Amino acid sequence: MNLLLAEVAQATQRLADAGVPSPRFDAEELAAFVHGVKRGELHNVKDADFDARYWEAVARREAREPLQHITGRAFFRYLELQVGPGVFVPRPETESVVGWAIDAVRAMDVVEPLIVDLCTGSGAIALAMAQEVPRSRVHAVELSDDALNWARKNAEGSRVTIHQGNALTALPELDGQVDLVISNPPYIPLTEWEYVAPEARDHDPEMALFSGEDGLDTIRGIERTAHRLLRPGGLVVIEHADTQGGQVPWIFNEESGWADAADHPDLNKRPRFATARKAMP
Repeated sequence: MNLLLAEVAQATQRLADAGVPSPRFDAEELAAFVHGVKRGELHNVKDADFDARYWEAVARREAREPLQHITGRAFFRYLELQVGPGVFVPRPETESVVGWAIDAVRAMDVVEPLIVDLCTGSGAIALAMAQEVPRSRVHAVELSDDALNWARKNAEGSRVTIHQGNALTALPELDGQVDLVISNPPYIPLTEWEYVAPEARDHDPEMALFSGEDGLDTIRGIERTAHRLLRPGGLVVIEHADTQGGQVPWIFNEESGWADAADHPDLNKRPRFATARKAMP
């Protein structure tokens, strides 16, 4: 075992003791980042090349600063995104939400599908949709100045059009034309603040996390926006907390002009996102 791998083993224990959910992965990822190699190449780093800044990075993670803030990057499906303070760090569970949406758009008989991502944050969802549905036209909406800066960095050179605006009033010029609306909105109840992981509670923007007493305020607003934007037969896909399974489909009810509202599980078989189709006139 070389020196770096021995240090990684110590770092893993420190991170585990601090309550970090994935201590081994994070210790290796930080080592790879600091030394400019891939995780699978750590054994190739010579003892003389060990960089003591590794322990500075470990201390930051030990204090529950998000791994992605330390490395400045987040991986989402086939993307590597720039992230940092001021923007919500994309989560693995959202990848299954996007996967469902990509399959749904591909199944549409539309040559150049029009897609809107509300509350885009880093741009992760919009960029994944654009990358994996090559002829799509994708618009992404974000209200926060800080998050918008990250989204614009990530979208540079892509086909995604970034808009600053409120998800509840966005893009009136597209009313009735959109094939799919997708969103990972804030959905944590204000009453749950103390139970949120420190990485999110202390580092993600509050406006990307919390939404009213029951967590559903923004989703209720997005229901109205989606109905306005979508063409008849168009789809909405919206992420929610696993504790909100069953509640969100009721928001997209027949009386409000929706059909086929349903919940879907994530990879852990927990209810993770809801979908609905705008009813035909």
